[in-house]
Amino acid sequence: MHRRELLKWAGMGAAAWATGAQSKGTMQAAEESHVASWSSGGERLDLALFRRRGRGPAVVYVHGATFPSALAVGWRMHGRSWLDQLHAAGFDAWAFDFAGYGASSRPAAFARPADVSPPFGDSVAAASQLQHVLAYVRRLRPDAPIHVVAHSWGTLPAQRVAIEHTDLMQRLVLFGPVVTRAGKREAPVDHAWHLVTSEMQRPRHRTGLPLSEPTPVGADELERWCTAYQATDHDAPTRSPSAVKVPSGPAADVARAWSGERLVDSGHLLQPTLIVRGEWDHVTTDQDARALFDALGTHAKRDVKISGGNHWLHLQPRRTVLWDETTLFLGGS
Repeated sequence: MHRRELLKWAGMGAAAWATGAQSKGTMQAAEESHVASWSSGGERLDLALFRRRGRGPAVVYVHGATFPSALAVGWRMHGRSWLDQLHAAGFDAWAFDFAGYGASSRPAAFARPADVSPPFGDSVAAASQLQHVLAYVRRLRPDAPIHVVAHSWGTLPAQRVAIEHTDLMQRLVLFGPVVTRAGKREAPVDHAWHLVTSEMQRPRHRTGLPLSEPTPVGADELERWCTAYQATDHDAPTRSPSAVKVPSGPAADVARAWSGERLVDSGHLLQPTLIVRGEWDHVTTDQDARALFDALGTHAKRDVKISGGNHWLHLQPRRTVLWDETTLFLGGS
């Protein structure tokens, strides 16, 4: 994608970041847009970065498998997002989109049938992208600590970078991490991309919840999120039903990890690390969290389970507890 096209995507991304603000008074500071280039297999792709400038340590958010940063750390409910909260706590708050998501470039594989190319954007490729992003932040903040907050599948590339580039990451938060399981073998994923509809996303607010528990967010809020999600792919309305095209590398990674393959050796991770999750998180069960906690090479580690949420805790009412636990840990407590 050429830079002019990327700027068009970035404009769409900025609109998504602003969604949910109740008035201009709720916008604490203007987001900055940045671009970091990444090359793979002879293809150059631009990665869109979003910054809420602060004087404290830099915090970089790493999104998960199916939606970009604007729909996660940048999503405003009641006029406030997680990025807002990090900035208000004094951090230099950053987020970015992996290639194939949100405001970042789309790979050439997206223009071809899904079954003619291997899964795009797995944790190895994603780690390379994250390393480029952190190096970009380091150039702008040469003397500041850099911390990383990663969600779901994003915890795999985050751990890989933490191990291979220790100078680029001082603290790490693993929110709802994907952990190796020695259970039933998952079907392998062999296609470059797949489509995600709103109908596929809506039930995920309930995954893992007891039947007696109400859905954490109301229908209006969920529809607002789904509308913004579909807007992250300008081709979504051309499909029936409307659907967002996303890389299949993350799905391939999860299938491999849950079939017993160790994609990253957490024993080599030495930075202070927080594992944090909702009590009904089906991706990170108590058994998963314990296995990862025991495997971590660092002695400075915590495992926190937050009541009243599932894998989408950051988009639910108990998100403020997640914010507080993360801020406390990143502050060195």
